[in-house]
Amino acid sequence: MFWTICAFLGTSLYIVIMIIPHTLIAIITRSGNVPHIIARYWARWTLFCSHVRVEADGDDNIPVGSAVYMANHASYYDVLAILGYLNVQFRWTVKKELYRIPLLNLAMKGAGYIEIDRSNHARAMAAMKVAVEKIRSGTSVMIFPEGTRSEDGKIKYPFKKGGFHLAIQAGVPIVPIGITGSRPILPKGSSIVKPGRIHLSIGRPILPQGKDVNTLMHEVYEAIQANCKDDSKQG
Repeated sequence: MFWTICAFLGTSLYIVIMIIPHTLIAIITRSGNVPHIIARYWARWTLFCSHVRVEADGDDNIPVGSAVYMANHASYYDVLAILGYLNVQFRWTVKKELYRIPLLNLAMKGAGYIEIDRSNHARAMAAMKVAVEKIRSGTSVMIFPEGTRSEDGKIKYPFKKGGFHLAIQAGVPIVPIGITGSRPILPKGSSIVKPGRIHLSIGRPILPQGKDVNTLMHEVYEAIQANCKDDSKQG
């Protein structure tokens, strides 16, 4: 409970202090790059307050230019680990429910995150078009292809297809990321934060050219599995 309180107070304090500068910078710059950097330090601060360490490897696999990044997802702390330690200017695709959270919605809009309405096909397709335009303009996109957090830590397969259509349409590589260690810190259904260590392993880019969605999906799934540490590989 101690670390839960520390995490809540720490992240809340940062948001209260930075939300106005964050919003003003977003309005002035419009690119979303500086708000993304501010959000990166919010993530690192929250991880510090939670007594969670993050290790990352595979930076040499980050391609020059834009890409679609995909990772497994078992905890909200995956978001913090990626936001804080993936050294890329990217934009999240975010389900519309998160835009109902006060202050957080302002921060996400300011950073240029892409709202996805899964209950409305037309709006979801429109959001994907926005994402394609962002990618073609040079900005990467980050997606959890499982669509939601895994309850047991196992990677949920098959994945949602939207991100694969996105990579094919934009003609950019998919970069697989294996995340280890996040679930014990805050598993789905829990509100208690426990200290721990998260490992991010960035895999080699996977090119979509000449592949259909199902082939590409399976290749990415295998790569994410391979980039999880041996003691956490699930399937």
